[in-house]
This record gives sequence, C-alpha cells and structure tokens, in this order.
Amino acid sequence: MKINLALWDRVLRFLASLVLITWFFGGGPTWALVGIYFLASAAWGLCPVYSFFKIRTARLAEKQNYLPPE
Repeated sequence: MKINLALWDRVLRFLASLVLITWFFGGGPTWALVGIYFLASAAWGLCPVYSFFKIRTARLAEKQNYLPPE
C-alpha cells in the first residue's frame, strides 16, 4: 500500500476531521463535511490530492513500517 502521509500529518488530519464533523452536526456549514475526507485520508495514510501533486510528508523509513512482511 502506498503511504504518503507522515504520522504527524495523519494525527492533524484526524483532529481536524473531528472538529469539522462536530461543527457540521452542531449546525455548521455544509462544507464542514470535508472532515469526512480528512478522516478517510488519515485512516488510510494516503491523500489523493498529495498524490496528484507528488507531495509526500512520509519518509521512506516510515513507509517501510507500514508494508506487510514478505
């Protein structure tokens, strides 16, 4: 599995998703549903927007920790 998000990036995305989703259900704007995207990308460790622009916050050593043993 390709990983392009570092652990710190995943944690920030997770926290941002909790804030945005809570805000939406508390009466916030519809665009706050972007929190679902942040939650999904934090869970998978893969951001399609980062992939499109070839941005990677994860180092090679971090990516190897997520690969299954052969």
